[in-house]
Amino acid sequence: MLDLSEESKLTSQKARSGLNRHAKKILSFLEERKSSLSPLLILTHDYPDPDAIASAVALQHLAQEGFAIQSRVVYGGIIGRTENRAMVQILRLPVHRLKPSDLKRYANVVLVDTQPEFENNSFPKNRKAAIVIDQHPPLTKPSAELTIIDEECGATCAILARALLLTGRVIPVRVATALAYGILSDTLNLYRAPDGHVVDTYLDLLPFCDMRALAKIQNPKRSRRFFSTLAKGIQNAMVMRGLIVSHLGQIENPDLTAQVADFLLTYQGANFSFCTGRYNGRLQVSLRAARAKMEVAPVLRDIFANRGEAGGHGGIAGGSFDVGAEDQESIWNEIEKLLTQSLCGRLRIPKRFEFVYPFRAKA
Repeated sequence: MLDLSEESKLTSQKARSGLNRHAKKILSFLEERKSSLSPLLILTHDYPDPDAIASAVALQHLAQEGFAIQSRVVYGGIIGRTENRAMVQILRLPVHRLKPSDLKRYANVVLVDTQPEFENNSFPKNRKAAIVIDQHPPLTKPSAELTIIDEECGATCAILARALLLTGRVIPVRVATALAYGILSDTLNLYRAPDGHVVDTYLDLLPFCDMRALAKIQNPKRSRRFFSTLAKGIQNAMVMRGLIVSHLGQIENPDLTAQVADFLLTYQGANFSFCTGRYNGRLQVSLRAARAKMEVAPVLRDIFANRGEAGGHGGIAGGSFDVGAEDQESIWNEIEKLLTQSLCGRLRIPKRFEFVYPFRAKA
């Protein structure tokens, strides 16, 4: 009979097997290709979140220290969310805005936390990637030399974390702390972690982390504009049959729709939250589900004209589409209305019900 400690070890080893398999594939590929991959361009989606940022810097460190592969981490849009900017600043992470010349200069490109066919990145659709590492369901088979997609990993950076841990080398504090925060952020502080393997990976990272820096990243000072946007999101929120919706209008960065959607989902009785915001002529959209294991990406894709412009995993989904910066207010309003109606239909909310505004003062 196994004692409890040995049984626990076996459970942990089994949970890690999937991540280990992916990690070994990455290590083998880098070992095989080595200098032929250098220099390497590591590309995230346009508005990178902690998972994407952590994945990129972890791969950069792994490639450089383990295989002498030089690389540059880039993203196409902006880092908007306060916590994400704090993460980059506090940990001094070497991430850069994509330059038009980058994709011409680098023959080998890795996509992390996104895929070539997705509309949320700046990778040319007619080009083949060297490596794709992601957790999101693919639209089609990615065009890449090595493809690793694990929809059950909880966070893309968990795959890269496991690869670093398998090398047996000391992980730099800033890289380990970034990975820990990436896992926490994408799993809602491990609540959405699909299996014990994600928790195990997080715990294995902790001895290398700066916990004070992690706390600072999770609790940053926020701007007055952020609170104004949050107030507007609450004021505009309307509720019907477990669905809470808010249209923010113009926003200063696209991550605000996700932040407001996350906040509104905490409203008692809410099963889904849906938030939109206007940014650079595009409508940014975020959808959330209270049930972590419910896949809402297909729901959002079903109400988009172009399914490739929406994506997500578990109870988190987001996307955007072009409306046009010059379009009139009435056109934006109509699109937001039609999108909300389509969502209600997709969620099978009977038309006889109407939205109410629970946070507006009664006349």
